[in-house]
Amino acid sequence: MAATAFDDGRARERARRVGTLLEQVESLADPAARAVAVELVQTCVELYGEGLARVLAHAGADGDRALAEALAADELVAHLLLLHGLHPHDTPTRVERALAALAPRLRGATVELLGIDGGTARLRLRAGGGCGGSAAAAAALVEEAVADAAPEVERVEIEEPGPEPALISAESLFRAPAGAGGGAGRGRG
Repeated sequence: MAATAFDDGRARERARRVGTLLEQVESLADPAARAVAVELVQTCVELYGEGLARVLAHAGADGDRALAEALAADELVAHLLLLHGLHPHDTPTRVERALAALAPRLRGATVELLGIDGGTARLRLRAGGGCGGSAAAAAALVEEAVADAAPEVERVEIEEPGPEPALISAESLFRAPAGAGGGAGRGRG
């Protein structure tokens, strides 16, 4: 039986279907049937995880870093690698790459990873009129990108800096305030 290739959209649909089926399994009234179904799913996941680990080990043994990178760049494979704790990139690297890939969609806004502590990713978002001018829309895109790249991140904190301070010219420091009456030499006696 030949394997059918899924494009990323179809793979996402199948992943959603798996989630729906798992919810149905969890709601089975018969506890024995529920236990068997859950054990079946867990055993399959463990078996496939071991298979993926061996694929990566073979790629690493051959020094084929390009293969590991190609696997990590594939959306479906990357999610499977994450599920099994096998992804070749650490959390900050995956988040940085996701934010870099998101940049064109932010239309002038910029986002910077400040750090990841525990399950919290801290980011700085600077508006640039992007996403239709909505900071909320930009933040939503950023949160979605982080969740996709690093599902282990439980919370995203986005710092939105206030407006840049206005520059004051040196000459204005030597001028008398408006309505102060008198010149620079006032007050001497």
